[in-house]
Amino acid sequence: MRRRFSEGFPASIVNEFNVPDDQVLTPAAVLVPIIVRPSGATILLTQRTAHLRDHAGQVSFPGGRSEESDASPEATALREAEEEVGLDPAQVEILGRLPEYRTGTGFVVTPVVGFVTPPLNLKLDDFEVAEVFEPPLEFLLDRANHQRHKIEARGAIREFWAMPWQGYYIWGATAGMLVSLCSVLFGDEVA
Repeated sequence: MRRRFSEGFPASIVNEFNVPDDQVLTPAAVLVPIIVRPSGATILLTQRTAHLRDHAGQVSFPGGRSEESDASPEATALREAEEEVGLDPAQVEILGRLPEYRTGTGFVVTPVVGFVTPPLNLKLDDFEVAEVFEPPLEFLLDRANHQRHKIEARGAIREFWAMPWQGYYIWGATAGMLVSLCSVLFGDEVA
């Protein structure tokens, strides 16, 4: 049975670092952009610049913190994608939301999934985005490519997802959201 994007999933998928339920978190949203290409669907990801205060050098979806003027998480995701990579919101067909993702860095992130129609005429914000790349959706949805790792952080052992691809290290919240997407599409739970 397929699940709708708006249905909930176990907390282990959306709260990998066991952020306390009573912790005040900053709302944010990301766009999970599925690029519809003749050769097969891809996901547009960004490599953040090395000098940023938060998540420097990491792989992420286009997105960021919500602003008061944003009417919804979808508005945040589309605005941020346009600001960061120059993605025209008119090229995005919103499909729905994945479960909110609570991060250990103080954010509650709403992943917004959308189909993106090429051609892409991207213009990167060179302050925030070092580069963009597109791993195949097929690779990202293959459970054989979903790795679990452990790290010691703030005196505790934490587990996180990772999906290394062609020299890029997709991990943490980004990988966790991709695992969540896989669960939504295939209607199964994560092992």
